[in-house]
Amino acid sequence: MKKKEAILKVATVLFANKGYPDTSMQELSRLTGAAEGTIFYHFGTKEGLLLAILKQTRETIVRQFEEFLEAREFGSGLSRVEETVSFYLYLAGFLEDQFLLLHRHHVYQFSETNPEFREHLEEIYNCLTDFFEWAIIAGQEDGSINPELHPRKTALILFTMVDGLVRFKNYNLYDAGALFNELMNACRTMLQAPQRNN
Repeated sequence: MKKKEAILKVATVLFANKGYPDTSMQELSRLTGAAEGTIFYHFGTKEGLLLAILKQTRETIVRQFEEFLEAREFGSGLSRVEETVSFYLYLAGFLEDQFLLLHRHHVYQFSETNPEFREHLEEIYNCLTDFFEWAIIAGQEDGSINPELHPRKTALILFTMVDGLVRFKNYNLYDAGALFNELMNACRTMLQAPQRNN
């Protein structure tokens, strides 16, 4: 593994689990074997390192979702929503440190004053919401999802529900897996097209 990649990997774990303020460049240097000067050479500042992690996180999430979508055919838009929800939960476990980092408060504090942080966060959450929205639109087109629902707003609500379970899991507040069936039932109830009486 290249030194720069090793720094990104270890810094992601440290920022996610210890928090940005409590992670020192000395500790990162010790754990990676990279001199502090090398770290600053690659990333400029500690903030620059966090920005690089956010960029890498976005790229990884988008790539994983694109591979997931390319590898599957969906019976309906509703089934695509259900599988997107399942894959999101899987991905949040697979990329646990990245998702935990996205739930850390300091990232949002930076976004209040640093436009680059805000841009990266918006790109991450917009792309995640897009995957839900595209599934909803597909369902509205094939009749499996209520056509009266606003696709973007509904996608945001759906994303918020699913990401809320991920937060519960990441902070060890509740076993998200125990709520999986209830989550799926709630999604179906919210999205299904109304039954027509003959």
